[in-house]
Amino acid sequence: MRNTWLSPRSAIWEYWTLLIACLFWIHYSHGMPHVIRIGGIFEQTDGPVSLVSAEELAFKFAVNNINRNRTLLPNTTLTYDIQRINIYDSFEASRKACDQLSLGVVAIFGPSHSSSSNAVQSICNALEVPHVQVRWKHHPMDNRDSFYANLYPDYSSLSYAILDLVQFLKWKTATVVYDDSTGLIRLQELIMAPSRYNIRLKIRQLPLDTQDTRPLLKEMKRSREFRIIFDCNHHMAAQVLKQAQTMGMMTEYYHYIFTTLDLMAIDLEPYRFCGVNMTGFRILNVENPQVATIMEKWSMERQILHKPDSGLLEGIMTTDAALTYDAVHIISISYQHAPQMTVNSLQCHRHKPWRFGGRFMNFIKESHWDGLTGRLSFNKTNGLRTDFDLDIISLKEEGLEKVGKWSMSGGLNITEVPKRKGMNITDSLANRSLVITTILEEPYVMLKKSDKALVGNDRFEGYCVDLLSELANVLGFTYEIRLVPDGRYGSQDEKGQWNGMIRELIEHRADFAVAPLTITYMREKVIDFSKPFMSMGISILYRKPNATNNGFFSFLNPMTPDMWVYILLAYLGVSCVLFVIARFSPYEWYDAHPCNPGSDVVENNFTLLNSFWFGVGSLMQQGSELMPKALSTRIIGGIWWFFTLIIISSYTANLAAFLTVERMESPVDSADDIAKQTKIEYGVVKDGATMTFFKKSKVSTFEKMWAFMSSKPSTSLVKSIEDGIQRVLKSDYALIMESTTIDYITKRNCNLTQVGGIIDSKGYGIGTPVGSPYRDKITIAILSILEDGRLHMLKEKWWSGSSCLDEERHETGPLGIQNLGGIFIVLASGLVLSVFVAIAEFVYKLRKTAEREQRSMCSAMVDEIRLSFTCERRVKHKPRPPAAAKTDAVINMHAYNDRRLPGKDMSCSTGITPVFP
Repeated sequence: MRNTWLSPRSAIWEYWTLLIACLFWIHYSHGMPHVIRIGGIFEQTDGPVSLVSAEELAFKFAVNNINRNRTLLPNTTLTYDIQRINIYDSFEASRKACDQLSLGVVAIFGPSHSSSSNAVQSICNALEVPHVQVRWKHHPMDNRDSFYANLYPDYSSLSYAILDLVQFLKWKTATVVYDDSTGLIRLQELIMAPSRYNIRLKIRQLPLDTQDTRPLLKEMKRSREFRIIFDCNHHMAAQVLKQAQTMGMMTEYYHYIFTTLDLMAIDLEPYRFCGVNMTGFRILNVENPQVATIMEKWSMERQILHKPDSGLLEGIMTTDAALTYDAVHIISISYQHAPQMTVNSLQCHRHKPWRFGGRFMNFIKESHWDGLTGRLSFNKTNGLRTDFDLDIISLKEEGLEKVGKWSMSGGLNITEVPKRKGMNITDSLANRSLVITTILEEPYVMLKKSDKALVGNDRFEGYCVDLLSELANVLGFTYEIRLVPDGRYGSQDEKGQWNGMIRELIEHRADFAVAPLTITYMREKVIDFSKPFMSMGISILYRKPNATNNGFFSFLNPMTPDMWVYILLAYLGVSCVLFVIARFSPYEWYDAHPCNPGSDVVENNFTLLNSFWFGVGSLMQQGSELMPKALSTRIIGGIWWFFTLIIISSYTANLAAFLTVERMESPVDSADDIAKQTKIEYGVVKDGATMTFFKKSKVSTFEKMWAFMSSKPSTSLVKSIEDGIQRVLKSDYALIMESTTIDYITKRNCNLTQVGGIIDSKGYGIGTPVGSPYRDKITIAILSILEDGRLHMLKEKWWSGSSCLDEERHETGPLGIQNLGGIFIVLASGLVLSVFVAIAEFVYKLRKTAEREQRSMCSAMVDEIRLSFTCERRVKHKPRPPAAAKTDAVINMHAYNDRRLPGKDMSCSTGITPVFP
């Protein structure tokens, strides 16, 4: 009993000893850093060279940075345990996870493949240890993995971002190319878009067992699929771009969208200046200076080694590496909130969970941090990342540039206004090398004649070649001229397939089609045209007919039949008017017997027959013995002489031309004439715009012409213009073609001529593929050289120099009323004037007579009119003197005055002159 009791002194000493030991333990525990361990399971591929994954390197890089920089864990050392497994080996993944849990880890990172990840996830759920992922993984809506956190953006959010970008670009059609079946899940919002939006999608899959995508690319190129969305990793994307370049699909007409977040890790240097449109997404916050510093440090340490010729950049931190870096920091931040928790060695076969696991997992889901990939926050239910930002990046000549931003809350926000139909379309043609397709046709494109062997563009000359040179000087591009293989302009067959230059543009084998290519509705639907550089129409080319032989009545040809009728009517009208006026005017009557003072009869020479004879004499330029005496009749005579002078002079001049110039009479003069007959065969160039015009026309005349041509395609349709010209020269054939070409041909071939006028009005334009960014530039350049007058100078250069100028004879047509109508108006005016003068003469003379005879003017007018228009007689009685007595002198004076007529010498032949008292 005594031994069990301690003395008071011994008890005090033991108490102080225990107190000092406790204080020393507390001091030691706070002074020495704690050690926590995290585990990483990373996959490696089988092969001669085993490359370290980016996640593993970033895992070590992050741990080293945290330990060097004591701001996150000042009193704790972070260590790691790394295990490597073969890909797809889920059993080995489970065993490695159990080994790490037995060591005591606070979290396990990886693996990335779905089967291995699921195996590790089930173990972590059972032992309540956080499982962290940095790659995309599909999770069902009822996911119950409570000990799970994924830093990769949710697939539905990425799908919405892609859909918003497609809608912003206003794509109506697109092709989705995915790598594996999970791609369909990642793009489900876009794939379901056709049911809600006006978008037509075509779904294709990349080859699974090889990286050779050329057969797939060739099929897409043949199908003219220019807007393509690739869902694959950046390794595959690099191979796709390299093979697309060899297929000629890295041009400005293609637009690629990549869903991978590692587009910046691909070597895009070979594609910067080819004009291709390439858009992608980026989650790394490279605009943050701290992030840029970390990425620069990563690059300096050359953390990643790629296979040779992989198409990837060295030293670029990928998204998986950045997410791994952020994940390690999230674990460190979460541990700051629970520094007193202990880590136990866990055994998979005992199924005893970690007692601090649930608390630590809550700290992870509640943590927030701005890392390399922007804001980090998680959904507390399923552990998925929420509320993140994506940069929209596009390839420019300077490299990848940020052009917009997408977020869950704000949607898509493009900060750069994109060019037409794309976000990266070259704004200038300077230093571009373009392929030009054309066709041989005079004078537009011709082979240059030279004693030396010519190569390249020097082989060609012509209007279009000079036009192309002018455009190249204005816009600064270089070009290569290639002749279209099938020698056709381009038309659509029954199956809807195009040929000729149109096909070259559709399949992007050429950038421009510079040729006499007519702008039509059907062509405009499949290619784009510039503004017209030349306007023209459709006309008929036919050989010049033989000269007509002059017949027996060729002297009538100088005037039209209508003109001869009008001249005859004028002659009859003037003769009748002359007769009436001469009978009506008192100054045309004279004494029939001037030597017989007792005669009361006066005479008028202008009888009806004499009036017609006067007109005939004047018309024949011979005159007559009849001379008008009154002013009114002289007006008629003078105006008729002027009329006959003009008529005879015009007839004489035109008759000489008709007798000396051979006139050509063509059997057809218009499209209506050629459509009404079947003797002369006619046609067009096969697969040309003129053929399309007749084929689509709804005008009855043109429909009839097309029915004739289509019934005999072997003889009506010619392969080329040259073949058509030879047919026109050698047979009775008419070629329907563009008027500008006819103008050129007829000036150099004197046996050909243009028949009729212009049927249709069209224009030649420069063709470009649909969506070409160069069309507007070409249009502006054409307008520039048009305003400078250079286009007119080019046409004068190639259309002038005709060899038929000296042989051209302008045919003289017969004169018609449209040529000599004015002289008839002058004649009518003269006749009207003479009528008014005759009335004045009649009234004046009548008043004098009424005063002399002391009678009323009305009675005198009645008698005078009755006597004047007595057409049966040639004479009429003179008026009698008044009944009042007069002196002999007065009587003699009146008798002398009555016998005297105006303008006549009244002295008789005996020479006796009357003497007045």
